Amino acid sequence: MFNGKNILITGGTGSFGKKFVKTVLEKYKPNKVIIYSRDELKQYEMAQVFDDRCMRYFIGDIRDKERLKKAMNGVEFVVHAAALKHVPIAEYNPMECIKTNINGAANVIDASIDCGIKKVIALSTDKAANPINLYGATKLASDKLFVAANNITGNQDILFSVVRYGNVLGSRGSVVPFFKKLLKEGVKEIPITEEHMTRFWITLDQAVEFVLKNFQRMQGGEIFIPKIPSMKITDMAKAIAPNLPQKVIGIRPGEKLHEIMIPKDDSRLALEFSDHYTLKPAIKKTGSTDFSINGLQEKGKEVKIGFEYRSDNNKEWLEIDEFLELTKDEEK
Repeated sequence: MFNGKNILITGGTGSFGKKFVKTVLEKYKPNKVIIYSRDELKQYEMAQVFDDRCMRYFIGDIRDKERLKKAMNGVEFVVHAAALKHVPIAEYNPMECIKTNINGAANVIDASIDCGIKKVIALSTDKAANPINLYGATKLASDKLFVAANNITGNQDILFSVVRYGNVLGSRGSVVPFFKKLLKEGVKEIPITEEHMTRFWITLDQAVEFVLKNFQRMQGGEIFIPKIPSMKITDMAKAIAPNLPQKVIGIRPGEKLHEIMIPKDDSRLALEFSDHYTLKPAIKKTGSTDFSINGLQEKGKEVKIGFEYRSDNNKEWLEIDEFLELTKDEEK
């Protein structure tokens, strides 16, 4: 699919971007892979690892639409991964989060349309479903923008879709490297926010594979949600530090006890496939699209009204030994 093609990744120096580039270079022979981000040091460091002839590194901010348009010249595929993601920092700096996550999303859409991109996938988060924090609210707004973008493309051959998933094992800022850092520092107890807390978990490899597959599945306007396991925060702490006691410190500002990826109110839009769910767009582009059969000819079925995909009512759970195996794989 990507052989001979040009791909751009916003926020490409992050954990996802690096794994995405590694996977694409191993599986395909792209013409160009463009990393678009604003941190020159991270780009310099990434270029020491990924120095293939197809690699390009563009300094730029998604708040700058004109720079985005220059970077997207001749590009066919875009992965939008750039965002301000830290929940408490977003609460403290709300307008900066809005400028990047909402205004920046609008710029990516406008630049993609102006430059004739073929397919765009925006990365979202479980925090965008029934959001209670600013980060989640901005990502919900971003999701809505990308879904609705399919209605303003006119006769252009361009599709926009969204991928929504939970916490990523091994990504920067996740609780796993934080716990391991505390262990190295010799802490006497592991701090947990709430003993009943649960979270969805996905590996970087799984996240990248899911995005790549959805470039083939997408028909425009879908939100793709993988079926992934949940885990109790207490079990995670026990896996990482089995010999240390746990201390409950309380939920942080804007944090949920359990995460949701499909709220009840969206059940009327949800389709269940073998390994994922799809949320159909509430407002459809002119013409009929059967979202129950995707671009890979996979068939989905409607869920029951009132269905809710939550981290605490999940059918699949990570056991401690499975978690340890996954984290070991991610560190390779």
